[in-house]
Amino acid sequence: MSVRALFLCPNLQISSTTMTWKHIFTSSIGKKLVMGLSGLFLITFLIIHAGVNACIWAFDHGEMFNKAAHFMGSTVVVRIIEIGLFAGFFVHIIQGYVLEVQNRSTRKIGYEVKMGNKGSKWYSRSMGLLGTLILLFLILHIYHFWTPSRLGGLWNIKPLQPVSYEGGKEIHNLYAEMIAVFSDNLLVVVIYILGCISLAFHLLHGFQSAFRTLGLHNQKFVPLVKGTGAAFAIIVSVVFALMPISIYLKWVD
Repeated sequence: MSVRALFLCPNLQISSTTMTWKHIFTSSIGKKLVMGLSGLFLITFLIIHAGVNACIWAFDHGEMFNKAAHFMGSTVVVRIIEIGLFAGFFVHIIQGYVLEVQNRSTRKIGYEVKMGNKGSKWYSRSMGLLGTLILLFLILHIYHFWTPSRLGGLWNIKPLQPVSYEGGKEIHNLYAEMIAVFSDNLLVVVIYILGCISLAFHLLHGFQSAFRTLGLHNQKFVPLVKGTGAAFAIIVSVVFALMPISIYLKWVD
């Protein structure tokens, strides 16, 4: 089975020749296309996740946050999407490392004159490093919250405390777990903040790169995409970083 190169991106030098499904995952152009699509999918996840996290500032002792987290964890459609999310992370990370290795191999000799930020921003040249830092942050985040929420009680994994509101059924008290993780552990808070900073710089390049890869290279829209990407990177990363900061500094209880 084959697909036509529908995304005619001059910067990727895509021709109108037939591209097989194998080429999509093995060719340089195909890998960038997969990176762009998976990146947009993960951006959508970040919007939802940031919205749920923002519920901690409802100042209701975590009720809104716990209900939102329960909805995300108990709805069948969301759980199915969660599988796609993990697949998206896996594909994005693997393809990112492959592209990083390929890019480094083509720059073994290097330039006689170092362009520095005149050629590209440092974070654009450091996507591999930033991605690695985000991966380490993601592993820690899964260990702290996803594992006890989804696998609590299995293989001696500590389950989350139950809580109920207004006579309703018991749900996971994920808010209490957040308080326990961030309240008195400055090292964990610092690691989370560093992860959020890495995410911000990763998004500064990745947001606009995803749209350009998919063919949005018209000069009329590039400034809009760059501005939207910068705002998105800053707002989302600040929301994520403020979560452990707010708990550690006792801004929420």
